[in-house]
Amino acid sequence: MFFCKFDIFGVNLIGQPILVNQFLLKSMLESLSKIQIQNPVEIIISQIRELIKTGVVKPGEKLPAERKLAEHLGVSRGQVREAINKLETYGILKVQPQSGTIVNGIGIVALEGLISDVLKIEKVDFKSLIDTRILLEKEAARLAALNRTQDDIIEIEIALHNYKKALAVNDAAVEEDLLFHIKIAEASKNTVLKSLMMIITPDIVKSFRKLNVCDKNNNNRTINEHQKILEMIKDKNSEGAVEAMEQHLLEIKEFSKNYKLYKT
Repeated sequence: MFFCKFDIFGVNLIGQPILVNQFLLKSMLESLSKIQIQNPVEIIISQIRELIKTGVVKPGEKLPAERKLAEHLGVSRGQVREAINKLETYGILKVQPQSGTIVNGIGIVALEGLISDVLKIEKVDFKSLIDTRILLEKEAARLAALNRTQDDIIEIEIALHNYKKALAVNDAAVEEDLLFHIKIAEASKNTVLKSLMMIITPDIVKSFRKLNVCDKNNNNRTINEHQKILEMIKDKNSEGAVEAMEQHLLEIKEFSKNYKLYKT
């Protein structure tokens, strides 16, 4: 230890007792940035994304078996399974017992806005998710009533028909329900609003399934509410569309108040 009589990196060290080597080392280290090592699961997710985006695997087609993927990628089956589970959580893939893993239709709809979020999102505040959905849905309904075309009406009607068909064989039909709402967002002609809807949709799918939100006893009421929303949009009644959507989402709003934190 000694008294230094010069400046280092603009710091006046005259008369200060220091260890010069330690000061230089600290300054050099502070000039370096930490290296972020990408998790193998994130790499697997990105590679599956490319398979889907480039059309190598299309909606309804199966991915290779977990064992084959693990061998080819040089990773463990556990890491492949974790990546598939994440993508299934977000509605991009669907695992069917005895059949394998297939690319899901709703995943393709939302893929562009989702994959980065699949890599990053760790937990979702269920109530905040629903509050955000309600804000978006009401505005989507209002704009759809003002901006919809006849083609939009046909698309919404098809989505409603598919929802009814799905309910006949599936008590929940969560994906078909949400696709009806996405068609309304498309009819709004607001691309940002539509993108935001697509980003939160997979979280809603996962949350609804996990929390058993959809009750088969309410199926007829839900169909009637969907029909009412469609009628208001058809009639270009923007205020009526907002009211119908608000009424439709009232129960899920009350339900969400009972859940503070939902972990994906």
